Amino acid sequence: MTSSLRFEIQAVSASARAGLLRTPHGEVPTPAFLPVATQGSVKTLEPTEVEAVGAHILLANAYHLYLRPGLNVVRNLGGLHSFMGWPGPILTDSGGYQAFSLGNLKKVNDEGVLFQSHIDGSQHMFTPEAAIAHQQVLGADIIMCLDQCIASGEGEEKVRLAMLRTHRWAASCREVHNDNSQQALFGIVQGGVYPHLREESAQAITSLGFDGYAIGGLAVGESKAVMYQVTEQVAALLPREKPRYLMGVGAPEDLVECVSRGVDIFDCALPTRVARNGALFTRKGRVNITAATYREEMAPVDEGCDCPTCRSYSTAYLHHLFRAKELLGLRLATVHNLRFVFRLMEEMRRAILDGSFPQYRERFLAEYKPTDEARRLSQKERWLKAKGVLG
Repeated sequence: MTSSLRFEIQAVSASARAGLLRTPHGEVPTPAFLPVATQGSVKTLEPTEVEAVGAHILLANAYHLYLRPGLNVVRNLGGLHSFMGWPGPILTDSGGYQAFSLGNLKKVNDEGVLFQSHIDGSQHMFTPEAAIAHQQVLGADIIMCLDQCIASGEGEEKVRLAMLRTHRWAASCREVHNDNSQQALFGIVQGGVYPHLREESAQAITSLGFDGYAIGGLAVGESKAVMYQVTEQVAALLPREKPRYLMGVGAPEDLVECVSRGVDIFDCALPTRVARNGALFTRKGRVNITAATYREEMAPVDEGCDCPTCRSYSTAYLHHLFRAKELLGLRLATVHNLRFVFRLMEEMRRAILDGSFPQYRERFLAEYKPTDEARRLSQKERWLKAKGVLG
């Protein structure tokens, strides 16, 4: 392909990689985390605030922007970068994840995805060709093929059929993208939790020759052990010289574990979503800022954190803001969680560059306590069933 994207691997420590992604709107050091700006904004924050805490690139969603404000609005106002006031690189998701998460509000066939708008009930057909056309109008630096994601609890045959459909859609996306030399196009590997399907999918997608490759269909109800196993398998099957993107993964422990397995790029709404619910990241794990134990805690929420929240405000003040339902609490918590994640990415990059990543990983995981996995899986299963994604 002839896009403007360039990727350089600068160092490797064990299987972890540090690199530099060059795009028309700037450079992105990797490993990199993309905050989710689904509708053209990272919730509660201005673009300047997102940049100040360490973001180099954002993710926006073509499906949501297509519905509101509409592609013509974005185009007439100068494209997505200008519209949202973000000068750096942008990656757009095609709408494939919405084909999964909207459950009963969509129908999938070989032609594409028929969506029922969650806004007004109107129907819209996304074909692979349309998904590319929509993203070209938005003007993102990196765009994604349309794919079909399947919940981990689905049977092998259903996963296989979705995978084959993803391959056909990827070929169509690749064909219609050829005339656009500025935007990079990434293909997506599917195949669920089945190793032989993941191998088949990696071979099919890489044979099409994309600018980069994504690992899709994870963090959809499988255990962390399985997610790590699939990530490691697929990463090893992807071209060494191309960027590797693990979609929808953003818990701190998952970032460390998957960087160790050779992933370069991540996106996830988790850090900002849990922040708005009062869950703040610390070196020892998440804390619930609304808990009574923090009512008079004068120290910052995370000792040693350099974010504006921790530099300026006590834990007690954050506790008060959340208990009083003040909007400032959502902003300060979001700033903190994003800075925590970006510091984590920066630290991992330095450790890779100086060859000490295995030791860094061991230290971080020894201190950081993840959330209870059984509870997490139970919550995910309830969400999937409520959405009609899983029977």
